[in-house]
Amino acid sequence: MFNRIYNLRVTAASGFFVIFAGASSTHMKLIFLSILLLTGSIEVFAMQDSVVVPISRQRFHDRVDNEQKITDKADGKVDGLIKVSTNEEVNLQVTDAITRRINEFQNFIEVTNKVKSSNEKIRQLGYIEELIRNFRLAWKAKKINPALASVVMDNFDAVWQAHLDSLSIEPALRESSYEVGMIIVDIFKLNSGYEDSKKMLFLKFCQLNPDKILTNIRPFVNESFADSLVVVACKNDPEQLYDYAYSTRSPEGKLIQKNTNPMVKAIVQLSKLENALLYYPFLDNILNEKISIADIRKYIGTNNKGYDSVGYFKLLVKTEIDYYYRLAVKKDTPVAMFGVNGLRKMLQKKAFQHFIKPINDLHEQNNLNVRMRAIEPLTAQELYFVMVMGENDIYTSSYKHSFARLLQRMGTRPRGDSLLLSVNMDYFKKFIKMAANFNQLDTFLKIMPPDNATILMKAFVSNLDQATNLEDAVDVADSYSSIRDSGLLRNILRNVTINEQRSIEDNNSRGKIIYGLLKTIFLSANDNSIDLTSQIGIPSIYTVDNKFLADDSGRVVEQVFFYGDEDGITHFGPFVASFSPKEWKVTMQKEWVEIKSLTGKKVWIYANRPLNNDKNLDDTAQVHLAKYLQKNDLQPSIVVHRGHSYWLPRTIDRMPADAKIVVLGSCGGYQNLNQIISTCPDAHIISTKEIGKGDINRPVLNYLNQSVASGKPLVWKDMWSSLTKLFYSDGNKAMQESWDDYVPPYKNLGAIFIKAYNKKMEKE
Repeated sequence: MFNRIYNLRVTAASGFFVIFAGASSTHMKLIFLSILLLTGSIEVFAMQDSVVVPISRQRFHDRVDNEQKITDKADGKVDGLIKVSTNEEVNLQVTDAITRRINEFQNFIEVTNKVKSSNEKIRQLGYIEELIRNFRLAWKAKKINPALASVVMDNFDAVWQAHLDSLSIEPALRESSYEVGMIIVDIFKLNSGYEDSKKMLFLKFCQLNPDKILTNIRPFVNESFADSLVVVACKNDPEQLYDYAYSTRSPEGKLIQKNTNPMVKAIVQLSKLENALLYYPFLDNILNEKISIADIRKYIGTNNKGYDSVGYFKLLVKTEIDYYYRLAVKKDTPVAMFGVNGLRKMLQKKAFQHFIKPINDLHEQNNLNVRMRAIEPLTAQELYFVMVMGENDIYTSSYKHSFARLLQRMGTRPRGDSLLLSVNMDYFKKFIKMAANFNQLDTFLKIMPPDNATILMKAFVSNLDQATNLEDAVDVADSYSSIRDSGLLRNILRNVTINEQRSIEDNNSRGKIIYGLLKTIFLSANDNSIDLTSQIGIPSIYTVDNKFLADDSGRVVEQVFFYGDEDGITHFGPFVASFSPKEWKVTMQKEWVEIKSLTGKKVWIYANRPLNNDKNLDDTAQVHLAKYLQKNDLQPSIVVHRGHSYWLPRTIDRMPADAKIVVLGSCGGYQNLNQIISTCPDAHIISTKEIGKGDINRPVLNYLNQSVASGKPLVWKDMWSSLTKLFYSDGNKAMQESWDDYVPPYKNLGAIFIKAYNKKMEKE
């Protein structure tokens, strides 16, 4: 066996010497390193050739060799090179670690006087076998960077030698990183320092992952450091500690219950209260003694009685203004501001539950005093937060009537700048974006001095490169597409250009990309001769070729998501009836409908039936339809969302990968838009600022489906021009206003910006 390997290595090394003379200078370094590794292997294998391995241990060496072969195969190819990256030098170093270094370890076991008996040598060979396996599994599970293979071998050697000398492995492991240590530590379970090593590595883990302390602390709840780790976990993620504090009988819960830290104790106290989650948003002010639990209970009530929805929302708004001041001015992040149960999520939840949903549900009520009764008790500040928190849910008419009442609450001489200052400019970019989208921005800017309006719009486009995500930049892009005032558009474009120049002067690459893309996109919106496809390197946003939509069989598959609420049930029947039996074959199944074209190209449409949502039947229908499509190799390239915006996240979660056209019942805001583009980077997105109207959706989808069936390219500008004539032909003002809320793909500037930014970052 060893002679075979030895001869192989000599041949390989000789081959390198042959090609060395013809190699370019750019490859010299790698070739030289390869020679060193291979000639190093020759020396090792030559030494192995002189080592006599008893038959009784040969199969244990073979097991180590087999693990080496499996690791070689882990990159998909057995070729003597373990490829873990595009850097060949790294690949050679990893290969050296798994071959030469492991062979050295095997050889050492046979010749060292530290390991005398055959059984003990077999045990040590088992350690080597386990080391390779642990490394490979950690690599494939992405728990370690495989480029660290040589570091793993160095650390293992140090730990191994300590173990062979009957010393604790803990000092040697202390020098290891967490990920390297975890590959090694469990190999030496019999070592006297094993338990101490596990504790030490857990502390390293906690330092790296403070958000995962509580989910991993159970084996260590009785250790002296456990209490201090609970405090760290609390400061990092108080919401998670809040959840664990509920389980008073679990080891974690008991550990938390006995902790003496004031913040931990406060959370424990809150967790024991009735309706505990309603108290959590006020945790910071409870700790700072700005408010007491009794003060909050006045609005929450007891025994599920006495809940004051308006009073509770007012308290949330007051706390949000207070917390944001700390965040923005004092640079102090309130612990209960964010998270699933944090203040902002609760504010959003209660804004929808108590105010937005009631006025949306009455959208057909002509008496505005009746329709808008829910928001009557609110101040201008409180209405402000209802509106910005309801971005994804508020109807156009609900917004406009809420905006009118906002102005009324500001008094006889309203000042928009005063309102924004009173909320510490919290969410002001979102407020401006929404005002632009609903054609109220000009009105809002006129109720402040012109100089302040100019400063406000300058701030609107400033520091977009400083945000942690692209939401503010997308809001600016979306606003630009909605503004009609030419002076305001020039103002925004000028400020974007100024910020781009500043970024260039500061060599701020992120700023240059964000502001450069915005400038190009805005210029294209003003000048039809600018082709964004060539300017910013994204696929065409103006047309869709039929070949782009069709699968290998020439079929264009479309999936429509319906929901089993009143709206879905109302519009499903007219949707199905809109397909002419002369052109389409409609087949009603138990949980969905199949609609197939009879003329032209193959267009197959599948829509789940809006079965009873209260019984979760619509959800089940969507799941079963998805399985049917997958089983029959039907991949939808067109996706249609028919439902309220609060259903949109579910549609996105089930959206087939790589859809080419997405028709939304509502825009859904940045998070949804970003998720769609992440899933379907080249999708053309049609959206509307409010829930889609059935009387508009049907003509839109009919035009879309007929155009696809014709086999001709789909030209968005032609489609929009044709449908605009249709909706404006009968003088129905309500229909015209609803149609104006629909946004074609080439004007969906927020989506265009995200696509362009992602493309740009791929090249950086």
